[in-house]
Amino acid sequence: MLEERRLAVLRAIVEDYVLTHEPVGSKSIAQRHKLGVSPATVRNDMSALEEEGYIAQPHTSAGRVPTDKGYRLFVDRLSTVKPFSPAERKAIQNFLAGAVDLDDVVRRSVRLLAQLTKQVAVVQYPTLSKATVRHIELVHLAPSRVLLVLITDTGRVEQRVVELAADIGEESVSDLRTMCNATLSSQPLIEAPQLLAELPDRAPARLRPYLISLVSVMLEALVEKPEERVALAGTANLTRFSVDFPGTLRPVLEALEEQVVLLRLLGEAADLDTVRVRIGHENDVAGLETTSVVTTAYGAEAIPLGGIGVLGPTRMDYPGTIGAVQAVARYVGHLLGGAS
Repeated sequence: MLEERRLAVLRAIVEDYVLTHEPVGSKSIAQRHKLGVSPATVRNDMSALEEEGYIAQPHTSAGRVPTDKGYRLFVDRLSTVKPFSPAERKAIQNFLAGAVDLDDVVRRSVRLLAQLTKQVAVVQYPTLSKATVRHIELVHLAPSRVLLVLITDTGRVEQRVVELAADIGEESVSDLRTMCNATLSSQPLIEAPQLLAELPDRAPARLRPYLISLVSVMLEALVEKPEERVALAGTANLTRFSVDFPGTLRPVLEALEEQVVLLRLLGEAADLDTVRVRIGHENDVAGLETTSVVTTAYGAEAIPLGGIGVLGPTRMDYPGTIGAVQAVARYVGHLLGGAS
């Protein structure tokens, strides 16, 4: 009973401090949160919480504020996150459903998450190593030229113009299209090099010269892994919380400029059903010790494709932020899963 009451006091301090950014006193807790105990009892509980390192007194005669340890306990003991109303869920669905391609899905998702949370949002592009080939299209452009279009199940589309060693007819283009799709369709990209290497040897002699040119271009488009990409939105939101960052925002902004830092923040988001929350000094990235990072993975059919999350001050609406990250991740996963 004593432990539960102290947890209720801590929860009240976190909620009030997030809302007001003012140190919280025992009298206001007793009045606002109806804990069924006197201000004196609340003061005793606050003293115990302070001794255990969950709250701190910023200056003499002030109320108390949560510490990183206090926020951690609050998050770990969250029983629910803030649910979205049917209207809010419908609005999210409609906004993301209007995307026309993978880039648009990512751009819309990161903008939406920044707007919902009023924090900095980060979305990782689908990891190529977990993608599969959805379809290969060949379009006859000229006697010795074809357009190669490669589409993955994550919505990635690559187009290349291929110069062939000799002129080719429509029938041979059709045969090449059929052979390429039979070999690569629904296959993981990680297995593409071996499958492509074997393709010319299994082809009719009349198609081999063309396949040599095609295989070279397909390896370039499918297998050569470009630098992992992330999209960022809402950096300006940090200025709304400048008082939460002692001295200057510069270290945070400098960290966010580094692509490798953003990938690292999302790198541990490997489970579709788990939201990871790193608070304050739990972030081992230089410059982000005053922030909290909330991340999860998005994907389809239990397969994670990338990470998604937000970054903001430790004085964060954790239930609302966790709910928003979960909701957007589900819709992104549904959209990209529908691409297959």
